Amino acid sequence: MKYILVTGGVISGIGKGIIASSVGTLLKSCGLHVTAIKIDPYINIDAGTFSPYEHGEVFVLDDGGEVDLDLGNYERFLDIRLTRDNNLTTGKIYQSVITKERRGDYLGKTVQVVPHITDAIQEWVMKQAKVSVDSDGVEPQVCVVELGGTVGDIESMPFIEAFRQFQFKVKRENFCNIHVSLVPQVICVQDVTSVYRVPLLLEKQGVVSYFCERLNLPVEMKPLRILSKWKEMSDRSDRLLECVSIALVGKYTKLSDSYTSVIKALEHSALAINHKLQVKYIDSADLELSTQTDDPVKYHEAWQHLCSAQGVLVPGGFGVRGTEGKMLAINWARKQNKPFLGVCLGMQLAVCEFARNVLGWEDANSTEFNPETKHPVVIDMPEHNSGQMGGTMRLGKRRTIFTSANGVMRKLYGNVEHVDERHRHRFEVNRELKHHFENKGFQFVGQDVNGERMEVIELDDHCYFVGVQYHPEFTSRPINPSPPYFGLLLAAAGKLQSYMAKGCQLSPRDTYSDHSGSSSPDEELSEVKFPPLS
Repeated sequence: MKYILVTGGVISGIGKGIIASSVGTLLKSCGLHVTAIKIDPYINIDAGTFSPYEHGEVFVLDDGGEVDLDLGNYERFLDIRLTRDNNLTTGKIYQSVITKERRGDYLGKTVQVVPHITDAIQEWVMKQAKVSVDSDGVEPQVCVVELGGTVGDIESMPFIEAFRQFQFKVKRENFCNIHVSLVPQVICVQDVTSVYRVPLLLEKQGVVSYFCERLNLPVEMKPLRILSKWKEMSDRSDRLLECVSIALVGKYTKLSDSYTSVIKALEHSALAINHKLQVKYIDSADLELSTQTDDPVKYHEAWQHLCSAQGVLVPGGFGVRGTEGKMLAINWARKQNKPFLGVCLGMQLAVCEFARNVLGWEDANSTEFNPETKHPVVIDMPEHNSGQMGGTMRLGKRRTIFTSANGVMRKLYGNVEHVDERHRHRFEVNRELKHHFENKGFQFVGQDVNGERMEVIELDDHCYFVGVQYHPEFTSRPINPSPPYFGLLLAAAGKLQSYMAKGCQLSPRDTYSDHSGSSSPDEELSEVKFPPLS
């Protein structure tokens, strides 16, 4: 096993995650199997209870792990599937050591940071580095480890000491360190037009050659044909002329990192149809009537942004603030026949809006926001533990069965019978009331394997009105965009009907060439396709 440690100096947020992802991409393009581990020195067990304003969005993995958003970068760049143990925190390490101490594993010894905590860190990294992250089940050959924060932080010291020891344990030829700083060093990474150009920039400066020599990697030194796919994608991004605008109506719009995966999924889809993406961030509370009284300028600006957008997206979220504004946006999209996608809470609020304004249930709501409503169209799940916040949601990869052969979403996924997508929610649509909706053309076209949970909604006689209970943005990839987001962008650009009429095929100018290689060492991708997710 070869280990590459990525650290940062001077300030946090300097780009360690992109460098780590780019290095991994380069090595994978050489035919190596690469995995990645993110270390966060905070004491929290995981990112599940964070506000998005703390560290950005909470990224969800197949196994339900709620992790740092950098793992989303790893998955998107490397096209891999990670697990919760690929995100290591101080809380996890201390929890595991204390559990061993209580069990008597240390035989009465004094348990200390050195050697017990530092040993635990090294053992965790070595064990997790061997876990396969590719569909072929092959053990990784290279592990890229990103240490969060900056060198010099007190909370990072046990990890710094652990890796100081680690380099001697695994031997020099199996370990190297990349330090990312504001001061040019060996490799200069200037600002580029797109993050997809970073792997190309590193490759141009001889990073692959350096690693092959430094770590004795079993790689033939030949032109990296596979990377030409990335170059073609980056070049296309720079040449885009047509623009498509999406209104993102949410609660955390003051920090774009709160919706990192959502924005990436939109970017992937816009790029696939040769359009430049314009995201109009709208704080949903600004759409509410109370804002018209308190701040009429902000109110009218918010509505102007919404009405000028070509499509509307209401992403996931928690808490009652802004929910009425989100429903006003959904109502506008439904009535104006504007393309709409609701994700998680966005889908639940689409159900509430339809119940209020079409079924006539004026007080229809989620029990999350009004436990006393006479029309509880969204309810808490039986297994939800309301007494504890961390790890109590329905998390991770779950299967959705399509119940309609003619649904738009089924066709966008490649006409498959089912898909596996990642979830993160405590509330669900009340299935006892679904017949009232379907009688009015509001169809539940996707359900869980037991037919108990409503997963996908579509509205009859609308250009694109879709809601999904899961989070499809977590599995979107640059050259394989997420179907729900792809459908939204197609509809917003006025291309959805022609795309469907052609059997869900893009025109030649919108596909990637057959000669540019792929983003994975094991497959060729000649056009944007949507294979069944597993």
